[in-house]
Amino acid sequence: MSTTARDTGLEATRRLGVEQTGIEIIDEADRTAQPRDLFWPWFAANVSVFGISYGSFVLGFGISFWQAVVVTVVGVVVSFALCGVIAIAGKRGSAPTMVLSRAAFGVNGQKVPGVVSWLVSIGWETFLAILAVLATATIFDQLGWAAGTTTKVIATLVVAALIVSASVAGYHIIMRMQSVLTWVTGVATIVYVALTIDEVHWSSVSAIPNGNAQQMIGALVMVMTGFGLGWINIAADWSRYQRRTSSGAAIVGWNTFGGALAPVLLVLFGLLLAGSSPDLSAGIVDDPIGTLGTLLPTWFLVPFLLAAILALVSGAVLGIYSSGLTLLSLGVKIPRPAAALVDGVILTLGTIYVVFFSDNFLGPFQSFLITLGVPLAAWAGVMMADIALRHRDYDEEALFDARGRYGSFDWTSIATMVGASVLGWGLVVNSFAADASWNNWQGFLLEPLGLGTYVDDPAGPYWDGPWAYANLGVLLAAALSFVVTLLARRATVARQEAV
Repeated sequence: MSTTARDTGLEATRRLGVEQTGIEIIDEADRTAQPRDLFWPWFAANVSVFGISYGSFVLGFGISFWQAVVVTVVGVVVSFALCGVIAIAGKRGSAPTMVLSRAAFGVNGQKVPGVVSWLVSIGWETFLAILAVLATATIFDQLGWAAGTTTKVIATLVVAALIVSASVAGYHIIMRMQSVLTWVTGVATIVYVALTIDEVHWSSVSAIPNGNAQQMIGALVMVMTGFGLGWINIAADWSRYQRRTSSGAAIVGWNTFGGALAPVLLVLFGLLLAGSSPDLSAGIVDDPIGTLGTLLPTWFLVPFLLAAILALVSGAVLGIYSSGLTLLSLGVKIPRPAAALVDGVILTLGTIYVVFFSDNFLGPFQSFLITLGVPLAAWAGVMMADIALRHRDYDEEALFDARGRYGSFDWTSIATMVGASVLGWGLVVNSFAADASWNNWQGFLLEPLGLGTYVDDPAGPYWDGPWAYANLGVLLAAALSFVVTLLARRATVARQEAV
């Protein structure tokens, strides 16, 4: 970028508050963030009453309260720590995550994980927007207000407008917004806990029997993918404004602390609520936010709704902002605000379709996202190993030049990601087999390895066996790609850094 163009962009940012920087390298003068600044976006995006619903999901694997506590703490903390490792790349290269991924996959080879990342980001943020709209209708119904089509239309427009406008505005506005939302949603969540603490019955919670190791592993994978691993493909987007002198350990620490603090506390409280009432736990599975709202006095339903929506919007904003950057990294030649707007329009259309026209979409939609989680885990393994092998900052110009030191395609990384993904799919199962039968090919390695049996029951197909729902494929994809990359690309990385 020329100096004139950069100056023009900075002037526009100051005048309109809209970030003009796209996937280009952040100017040194703009790299003023400190590791502790990472706390705000990560905390705000994850301090949501929706996190309480995970208590029901975890106990649904058939494990006891104390087993669930271990799974929750380990799964949440480790998964956000992995995000912190990816965030180190942002400091080293001052570019978005998927641009930095070019060092491992090649400038053009990066489009393979880039497409996966873009689909995952768009999908999850659309899911958050859908939850926000449905929550509005549910709470309005509990209040006795109109909860029909008009309410859903208004809720869709408001939610979409909040998400799109913030993501179009960009980094600086989002950071300020997240620091405010942190307090609003945090206070509302504390009040929710205070108002519902009397719903906890320790005698019922402590009586839940222990599950086996396979059930704990299944719950652990679910927690990791639902929290930190769901953000891992955008982790460096928020650290690219860090000073070069920032400590890598501090970046990992603040990333982990900001992301994990609220989910750990919320899920633990959710375990107490779900373990106290089987009926509540069952209701949460079908309608998380609406069911949680049934525990509240009428006077707090509106603040609860606002806090729930703002928390979901906060998470969606981070995703749409980053999905716009990923779109640019794939070669789309439009300004960053326009890229965020394009993804925002897709999010809005997806939300409208699900809320107003689809009777059976959420199951297949979630199955699709879970399927993409396996290659995302494989990409993360490659990326983390690449970061571990490097001892110098990235050659920033080479990240945009296929003839540079990173090359056009790194076939070792691409083959590793593809191979680990195929093996990973063989060890995960489609949790929505009846709604998404086109995904029932997954788990093809379970029967050959004696880990599970597919039962084609007329009432609905399912998997039987202790390891069937452990979803080992996610862990395998990440671990295998990490080890293979660490061994197979050591010499390649050394040559790149010697240039």
